[in-house]
Amino acid sequence: MRAGFVTGSREIFGKDFTAREDSDMDERLTLSVDCGGLFLKSCVLDDSGTMHSKPNRVETPYPLSPTRFVETIAHIASELPKAYRATVGMPGMIRNGVVVATPHYINVRGPRTRVDPELQEQWQDFDVQSAISEKLRLPTLVLNDAEVHGAGIITGSGYEVVITLGTGLGFAIFYGGKLTPHFEFSHATVRRGATYDTWIGEQERKRLGNVFWSRRIKQLVEELRPVFKWDRLYIGGGNARLIRPNDLMKMGDDVVIVPNTAGVAGGVRAWNLEHYFRA
Repeated sequence: MRAGFVTGSREIFGKDFTAREDSDMDERLTLSVDCGGLFLKSCVLDDSGTMHSKPNRVETPYPLSPTRFVETIAHIASELPKAYRATVGMPGMIRNGVVVATPHYINVRGPRTRVDPELQEQWQDFDVQSAISEKLRLPTLVLNDAEVHGAGIITGSGYEVVITLGTGLGFAIFYGGKLTPHFEFSHATVRRGATYDTWIGEQERKRLGNVFWSRRIKQLVEELRPVFKWDRLYIGGGNARLIRPNDLMKMGDDVVIVPNTAGVAGGVRAWNLEHYFRA
């Protein structure tokens, strides 16, 4: 596949995601919520990927305790067509639906603000998957947001790497369609004590401007290529669209920009993912 932009929300890798206002309650619908540092995006889709509601977006509320997070998800679900299961993608290290660590939500007023020790303690080891499932009374799957994003775009062939560009850096790896163990690549040091999360995050993009930030993303890809030796690299997230076409062309034919809607669309396919191991 040649490097390029996959555009629009109607079709993603052959799947039609046209929004549909009417909801057939006999159909099996999945509530998908993509949770970011700034916004919570949601939609309800059937098993074919067709949307049964307009994509919804609300600001991430702060301070955000686990209880408030679950209540917010429940409120989002109450305003959408009734689903028979739910998928939630959220930032951080999530193992078997339990939060090992999460950024943003432990901060007093969101990304890049002061960490609240009490919130940090509340989130650590919180079984968010069980809590949401009990609140919604639905089978629920909670994964890292980049993993859900990747579920919506991978072909299932070879070694596929997904990075998402938003508030920070999201990261996921798939091999032969299987989800590999997650690690917080965004926390790795890249320059003078700066992590990848801050080096290419939203705050740095605003400081640099889109032209220089886009060049930095190209540099990021060049430095990661010999480390991961992917068959295909997908770049998604809200800021992926800001990568300049000239920089994308220089990245190579194995790099593809995907629409941010994949973060929600992956909510259906995430249920079919196989895992290499569960911690």
